[in-house]
Order: sequence, then C-alpha cells, then structure tokens
Amino acid sequence: MIINGKEMNFDSGITVEQLLTELNLPKEKVVVEVNVEIIDITKYASTVLDKGDKVEIVRFVGGG
Repeated sequence: MIINGKEMNFDSGITVEQLLTELNLPKEKVVVEVNVEIIDITKYASTVLDKGDKVEIVRFVGGG
C-alpha cells in the first residue's frame, strides 16, 4: 500500500479507520483520499483497503 508516497506494509482488509488508528492520526483532523477519491469521514469504518491502494492523508494544521 502506498501512503503519502511511501510504500507501507498493512494487511489487505484493513479499514481507513483502522489505518488511522495504526498511524496514530485522529480521524477528525484528517482528510483521506483513496485512489484519487476523497472518502467521507462517515465511511472510514466501512471503507476497506487493499495492498495495491494509493492513500493520501492530509492533516489539518492550525496556524496564522
């Protein structure tokens, strides 16, 4: 699985929500794109990932 341009080993069948937990990222503060499709936060628990997927995770960062 390619996550933010880096190949990472996660089992097929992991959900977006499980992936975020593994990466210690709060789901409320990120946007997840899988294979060029933005995933709605309400579907993180039901969106299953495959080893060949390309995932982009963007974090919200406060600042001024």
